[in-house]
Amino acid sequence: MTTYPRLLADIGGTNARFALQEAPGAAPAHILKLAAADHAGPGEAAQAYLRQVAEATGAPLATPRWAALAVATAVGEDRVAFTNSAWAFSRRGLQQQLGLDGLLVLNDFEALALSLPVLRGEQLRCEAGPPPAPQGTLAVVGPGTGLGVGAVVATRAGWVALPGEGGHVTLAAADDLEAALLKVVRREHPHVSAERLLSGIGLPLLYRGLGEVLGQTVDAGLDTAAIVTRGLDGSDALCGRTIDQFCALLGGVAGNAALTLGARGGVYIGGGIVPRFAERFFASAFRQRFEAKGRFEAYLQAIPTPLIVDTLAALSGAALAIEQAAGSA
Repeated sequence: MTTYPRLLADIGGTNARFALQEAPGAAPAHILKLAAADHAGPGEAAQAYLRQVAEATGAPLATPRWAALAVATAVGEDRVAFTNSAWAFSRRGLQQQLGLDGLLVLNDFEALALSLPVLRGEQLRCEAGPPPAPQGTLAVVGPGTGLGVGAVVATRAGWVALPGEGGHVTLAAADDLEAALLKVVRREHPHVSAERLLSGIGLPLLYRGLGEVLGQTVDAGLDTAAIVTRGLDGSDALCGRTIDQFCALLGGVAGNAALTLGARGGVYIGGGIVPRFAERFFASAFRQRFEAKGRFEAYLQAIPTPLIVDTLAALSGAALAIEQAAGSA
């Protein structure tokens, strides 16, 4: 029995991206982005996606045989609840709802990590030349609605993903200013995780906290998009300082991930935020802070840090996850 077509999904706290893989080796097709808030859950969103594809192509409604959902939360047993979204579902219930022969649910950064070995060309931006051929251990750190961390390891059986929740590690200060910043943020959040500041939900908090530390007036109503826009166009110096501080803090977290995972093949920067200001990112203190690990500075200097500019890369990782589980039939 064929396992095609296969339904692929990359579901974050804000948007759900869907695609179909229609044959072995085929690239994800019919890619659409749906707002999570417009649907009761992933089952309803998937059904709406399939109807939209049928309407757009004039073809009969596709009936996926297998599906892989990359979700922005920790994945355990049957019940899955999103960290930064109201969505929650039962794996068994979702498989029955969609009439699937097989369903995989994996952490979104597990899926993104699985895509790393096949990312090429226009999917990546590097500060100095193309990245080396993927080998050993590769990691990915990505600020989006939240902050994801994942890795993939080359084994004799192929690439094996290492899912985790590294975005929730405790954020550390590297200097007196950051120590003061964390002291301010801890008044509101006793545990300041990396995600608390290095994410779409965290950037406004970083902006307000930095303003208090620097003694500058803040606009409490600014959201992430406005902070980025004002910071890049030069209309607000504090917004610009916030972007720079964001990059510096991200460098420290990425360097920690490299050391913890032994990711000598590269630490990739994913998520939807950093590609919005790629030039500023490459000119920032990110790389300096990535390498600033004392006696292991030389170790980190040899590790590339490519920027993933393809926001659909996790769909390829979801396709590989089904390939590993079900084969290519």
